[in-house]
Amino acid sequence: MGTATFGINVVDWEERVVPERLRAERLARLEQQLDSSDLGALLTFDFHNIRYMTGTHIGTWAMDKLIRFALLPRGGKPVLWDFGSAARHHDLYAPWLDHRTDESLSDAVRAFSGSRAGISVLRGAFHPQAGIAESLADKIFAELDRFGLTGEPIGIDIAEIPVLKALEARGLTVVDGQQVFLEARRIKTRDEITLLTTAASMVDAAYDDLYAFLRPGVRENEAVGLVANKLYSLGSEHVEGVNAISGERCAPHPHVFSDRLLRPGDPAFFDILHSFMGYRTCYYRTFAVGSASAAQVDAYKRCREYMDVAIEAVKPGRTTADIVTLWPRAEEFGFPDEEAAFALQYGHGVGLSIWEKPVFSRLVSLDHPEVIEEGMVFALETYWPAKDGWGAARIEEELVVTADGAEVITKFPAEDLLVAGQRYYTTGGYLPTTRDAQSHLNNR
Repeated sequence: MGTATFGINVVDWEERVVPERLRAERLARLEQQLDSSDLGALLTFDFHNIRYMTGTHIGTWAMDKLIRFALLPRGGKPVLWDFGSAARHHDLYAPWLDHRTDESLSDAVRAFSGSRAGISVLRGAFHPQAGIAESLADKIFAELDRFGLTGEPIGIDIAEIPVLKALEARGLTVVDGQQVFLEARRIKTRDEITLLTTAASMVDAAYDDLYAFLRPGVRENEAVGLVANKLYSLGSEHVEGVNAISGERCAPHPHVFSDRLLRPGDPAFFDILHSFMGYRTCYYRTFAVGSASAAQVDAYKRCREYMDVAIEAVKPGRTTADIVTLWPRAEEFGFPDEEAAFALQYGHGVGLSIWEKPVFSRLVSLDHPEVIEEGMVFALETYWPAKDGWGAARIEEELVVTADGAEVITKFPAEDLLVAGQRYYTTGGYLPTTRDAQSHLNNR
């Protein structure tokens, strides 16, 4: 299964992403996983699972509010309870949720529209005595009762405690349903792969702008703004985050940007996370500002070597354990154990969220390996601290697993450490881009 890069629009003269096919194939995968489980239904409050199940989206502002919910009964079709007027909007513009006129469905399934007004407890903002949680439970119970499923286990991904208690008070058996969702999302469809590739191509462009922008005096937060502006101008739906880390902040990695000023000789690495039509990126690159110390060059080479041997090993049938054994143990790069070093030598599925199955980490993968399969899309990320104690290198590549290996979809150059900023002249010509004479420890 190869990748292709198209424009970001849907056109009539070229088959790119086909939204109808995307929705149908995602739902079919979810229905297949539900049918193979012992659950009677799936109930989701998770923004990404709702989108996977129903093909709806009401804005990234709703991602952390748990206000929407959707149900997939065994033998039925998705029912979505959405925030206020959004439900009416779905009636007008999301006809795939209206089951009432589909003669191919049973009378029970097409008895009602799949889009309705409904709301959860606003993370506790509603008064506990207002009965919102109980009303939600009544809605779910009534829908399950139509299918004779009130006695079957109901799988839920995430929910608030009052909602769980209200569901249980209605006599429903609530169990973990997150694994069913993640198993459905593990293998990507052709349209998902196209969207993930497009999202990565937008980050390619953001890194090109960033490379031209970096110089002494630039602040980390300015780099974040530059990247966000580029991505939104290209059609990004959501810039989830930009990790901008420079200088001594690189070791240890703080996972958050600041207003630090970049200085000559600084290492600087970035992770760009954004969403195009729901599909994410997680995409690190490392630069040197003006010049790099020998220690930084060495750190980058080590980081790249660990990445390259991992990519080479990716093939269907191999496991996450096969990959992580190629990476160093936590103690080898300055951490007491794998939990303390978690996510530095790491891999994770990428899709509607940035951390999906499979996970690659010495913390879990050696004892609980997962099989690599064709059609998976995941990111591998490596890290190595510079031996002078000042900087570090961080690289991340996103891969599509093909029949005979892996295809890299993150294209911005990362084979060698790139030096950003203007070139300086001395009486003897260009100032070298690898120099220790002005290193932070002067350790030449």
